[in-house]
Amino acid sequence: MSFFDDVHVKHTSLNGSELLSKLDENHVIDLILMDIEMPVLNGIETTEVVKKKFPQIKIIMLTAFDNDEHIFNAIKAGADGYLLKETGPQELYDGILETISGGAAMNPSIAMKTLKLLRNPLNIDNRKDKEEISLSKREVEVLEQLSTGLSYSLIANNLFLSPSTVRKHIENIYKKLQVHSKIEAVQKAKNHNII
Repeated sequence: MSFFDDVHVKHTSLNGSELLSKLDENHVIDLILMDIEMPVLNGIETTEVVKKKFPQIKIIMLTAFDNDEHIFNAIKAGADGYLLKETGPQELYDGILETISGGAAMNPSIAMKTLKLLRNPLNIDNRKDKEEISLSKREVEVLEQLSTGLSYSLIANNLFLSPSTVRKHIENIYKKLQVHSKIEAVQKAKNHNII
């Protein structure tokens, strides 16, 4: 990082608990580049602690993978940006400046995944709900088709079923999901990661 004149590395740490000790001694820093995969205390756990104690410090997560769960948990923990380790020096520098000035550094692929996660969150607040909903493979297929706005007859054609069978499947889906309309069914299925 030293080849950008206005960026100064205050200190580096091998793991999250080492970073927390160093921050207790000196937390006058603008931004942390946080590795997700760390021993002792990983990047997501460390981010949560840092953000509680020093909310003014910006944190950009660095990871080798654009893993859905990591992205979701990092954002929940309070990360301000999320970049892949393969990011080039100039892009990393730009991301640091952007994050310090109140933006959020993100690779395009991460940004896409984040949008998908917002549309279809991984966390299910009520685990009991999730366990009670068990649709058959065929019901899931019908629901997926239904969610794209297709008519019963088109769904029947696509899945090689009769319209009355499709109707029966939809009745069962409504019953299992405890809903009364297509919109409710699709929304609940998305909330529970069924479709």
